[in-house]
Amino acid sequence: MSQSEIVLTIENVDHLALYGENNTKLNVLRKAYPNTTISSRGSQLRITGEKKSTQEVKNKVELMVKILRDNKDLPVQTVEDLIHGENPYQLHTNIDNKTVLVHGRDGKVIYAKTKNQILLVNAVEQNDVVFAIGPAGTGKTYTAVALAVRALKNREVKKIILTRPAVEAGENLGFLPGDLKEKIDPYLRPLYDALDDMIPAERLSQYIENRVIEIAPLAFMRGRTLDHAFIILDEAQNSTTLQMKMFLTRLGPSAKCIITGDLSQVDLPYHQKSGLKHASHILKRIHGISTIELSIDDVVRHRLVKDILKAYDDNHPRKEKLTTEEE
Repeated sequence: MSQSEIVLTIENVDHLALYGENNTKLNVLRKAYPNTTISSRGSQLRITGEKKSTQEVKNKVELMVKILRDNKDLPVQTVEDLIHGENPYQLHTNIDNKTVLVHGRDGKVIYAKTKNQILLVNAVEQNDVVFAIGPAGTGKTYTAVALAVRALKNREVKKIILTRPAVEAGENLGFLPGDLKEKIDPYLRPLYDALDDMIPAERLSQYIENRVIEIAPLAFMRGRTLDHAFIILDEAQNSTTLQMKMFLTRLGPSAKCIITGDLSQVDLPYHQKSGLKHASHILKRIHGISTIELSIDDVVRHRLVKDILKAYDDNHPRKEKLTTEEE
């Protein structure tokens, strides 16, 4: 086989961010292409080996550089996705203003990454209530929070309300140690994590202190009218039918709402029906309400998550089919 050598000059990017600490990302490439030698010195990256492999490595590196420049971020997982040909970011060549949701901390571009995430964004723009249903890792919560932050930044709403049912404690949180905030924070941590990606820490603290952003258990919504707000009910599969009715009837005339959940992870007692499944079924024909179903193909976590979900699905061939329709 013919041998070749390619020398790339890489400028205007942080080499540590590109190659990883201790060359972790470069080592991913080296492991994937053992018949090539990849070495870096200064702004130059030297690739030697069989001609086809060196060209492939060159293409991967150029994509890595483009992703880092566009997104100000290049996780190791993204490099692995590129190598395995499972790039949920669509190689970052199709990103445009229609898919960009918000610019997060340090200039990070947050955008809809999959076909169904884009459908979710479109559904929210056209409807006041949207159900986003799908398995773990499909970006339901993250996309919903990004849309809420965008609406707040664009002054389309005055506040963001994020809520989840604290099912594991039956929403009776008294037996947990600490004050009220310490009791409920573990259940709401995923919402804080998403916000941390999108809003600088100091400003986020101010928003929470001033109640521009409110994060609370579902039980705390009772008796309120939620208006001029972008509201997200997360983990809604763990709401009961009565809780879901209570929540939906809190909406004011200028409210926007996304309800997310995974019908394969219902933690309610056996005798209780999921409010998410019930509501998405009985409300599906109402104008202004839309349902988007995400699938394993939308998973944007570690590449193994897709395989894990598929293995669980395959291992339960006789289980109830988890759809938004009642039997």
